[in-house]
Amino acid sequence: MGRIRARELGADVVIALIVFAALVAAIVARLDGTEPGWPAYLFAFAMAAVLLLRRRFPVQVLVAAAVLLVVYHASGQPALPLALPVVVALYSAAERGRLRWAVGTAAMLVVVSTVARLLEGDSLAWLAGYDLVSQVGLMAATIALGDAVRSRRGWREQLRRQEAAAAAEREREATRRAEQERLRIARDLHDVLAHALSVVSLHSDVAREALEDTEPDTVAAASSLSAVRQAARAATRELRATVGSLRSSPQPVPGLDRLDELVRAAADGGLVVELLRDGDLQDVPAVVASTAYRIVQESLTNVRRHADARKVTVDVCDGRDALIIRISDDGTSSRVAAQGASGYGLLGMRERAGLLGGRVCAGPTESGWTVEAVLPFGGAP
Repeated sequence: MGRIRARELGADVVIALIVFAALVAAIVARLDGTEPGWPAYLFAFAMAAVLLLRRRFPVQVLVAAAVLLVVYHASGQPALPLALPVVVALYSAAERGRLRWAVGTAAMLVVVSTVARLLEGDSLAWLAGYDLVSQVGLMAATIALGDAVRSRRGWREQLRRQEAAAAAEREREATRRAEQERLRIARDLHDVLAHALSVVSLHSDVAREALEDTEPDTVAAASSLSAVRQAARAATRELRATVGSLRSSPQPVPGLDRLDELVRAAADGGLVVELLRDGDLQDVPAVVASTAYRIVQESLTNVRRHADARKVTVDVCDGRDALIIRISDDGTSSRVAAQGASGYGLLGMRERAGLLGGRVCAGPTESGWTVEAVLPFGGAP
């Protein structure tokens, strides 16, 4: 900012010196044969000096220049071209957005100059045909140039603001997408870990009880520990897939073809799970299939955690325009905790479905508890 002001001040000084030199040259030329006195040179100095303030006070400088010019001619000093003393002030006023002041001042000077010249005996034909035409043309061109510079600067400023707004919008969009991606990863990690850890916890308890019995059942303990190992390995694979999704090479996401794995894992945990498929599920969009997989996974996890159910039915149906998933169990315990301790359970299912324009409903039934999800195909990107 300091360098810009220094350059502007330097330019103003140069312009003031040029105007001073031009005025002195015109005064010395004695266009009307009048002998110049010291007031004429004082006028040239004052006119040049006042231009140093034209950036901060464009209107005041223009008025001061006009007054100085009128006083100069009224005092009988050597004649000067009308536009020469005020051309810089006219440009500055127009360039600063004071177009009316510039036009009005120029018009006033033309009228005053014309009347004064006529009173002095100058020919109207000569004034209108040569002198005024050239001087008015010069002032008009100067004002037009200043207004054009102002318009161009305003256009560039508007373009800069638009570019800044577009950049800010892109930044907000990138932030929003990053937040959505972090939320998606958090949900995936929750789904994977909650499912695996519930299996590990269940089978660890079975193994502990089998080994602490008065007659240890090593076969049951070994079977439970094997289930723990399988659950841990499955969780490791899914964690790798989830973390791998952050890299450049996309990793396959689980879909409807892996529902059998969830059923087997739940069966290993002591549940009786019946998986029903209805309709053609081969052409289900990948994002819908992945969402359905996560909803079934979370529902089975909640059954093991929060219910004393023994049987679960998973029904996946192609409803033409939407995929319908219904998970029903025969549990009788309260589902106050069905959302999960971390808040990613039922709430996470609803948010996942909501991204596709779908919905998830959950509640008690006469025989237990049911979770129903409707995932529209049209909402899939």
